[in-house]
Amino acid sequence: MIGNQAQKLEELVASNSQKKKSKKTRFIAITSGKGGVGKSTISSNLAYALSQQGLNVGIFDADIGLANLDVMFNVKIKKNILHVLKGEATVGDILIPITRNLILIPGESGDEILKYSDMALFDRFMQEAQVLNKLDVMIIDTGAGIGEHIQMFLNAADDVIVVTVPDPAAITDAYATIKTIATLRNDVFMIMNQVKNEKEAFGVFEKIKKVAKANIGEKLDLQLIGKMNADAKVSTSVKQRALFRMLYPASQPSKDIDAIVRKIIQKLERNVLVTSNESGLSGLFKRLMDHF
Repeated sequence: MIGNQAQKLEELVASNSQKKKSKKTRFIAITSGKGGVGKSTISSNLAYALSQQGLNVGIFDADIGLANLDVMFNVKIKKNILHVLKGEATVGDILIPITRNLILIPGESGDEILKYSDMALFDRFMQEAQVLNKLDVMIIDTGAGIGEHIQMFLNAADDVIVVTVPDPAAITDAYATIKTIATLRNDVFMIMNQVKNEKEAFGVFEKIKKVAKANIGEKLDLQLIGKMNADAKVSTSVKQRALFRMLYPASQPSKDIDAIVRKIIQKLERNVLVTSNESGLSGLFKRLMDHF
């Protein structure tokens, strides 16, 4: 039944796809092995920093159990994407503008997204979702761990970034996450958070990479996309419900975020024009259906 439903959804997605050319949205999933390692803090500040480069950015909150992007951005979320799929709100109703180029999209877990059955509502949703087809980047802030609904987003993304801290338990959980992701794809990026310096970041990363190579295999392309220095300004900004990149633009963590942004922009510059069904929110759903 669910398989037949997914097939119908795929047909609807395909029928809504326009043949015209448009920019491709790069989907970046940010995940972690366990909670409390700063995943959502990094997701929100990264999205803001990208938007400050003139890019159109959406951040999709898929961390349903511990959804806290509303706290990070100091906004109130009344309805999310599930309300749209149930016909209780429009896409426009749930979108929350954060800055000129940054939009928060209150999400749901992958398994919940696929549980609705009203095809007419989904058809309308896909039409409405085209308002986000101008997005250059969509950050997907997933839940921690390796649940099946999280894997849906990891499979659909262009890039997967695993966040961890230099703590033995966190490193063990990060490795377990990488091992699971490796069954879906060969490329995984890491951000080492709350490190003393670059030397510590590389040291911990190399240990993880060595174990991964030995146990997962040579096909795994594990790369360090950046690090974040431990800094009291980060926790201070979180307590103030503000972004450290906004409050303390000259701080080391802000410089670290900007370094990651430069690497992402390099990836964007290599993108080519594609059909619009790979753009924005409708593009994300198309991918979720493809990987269902």
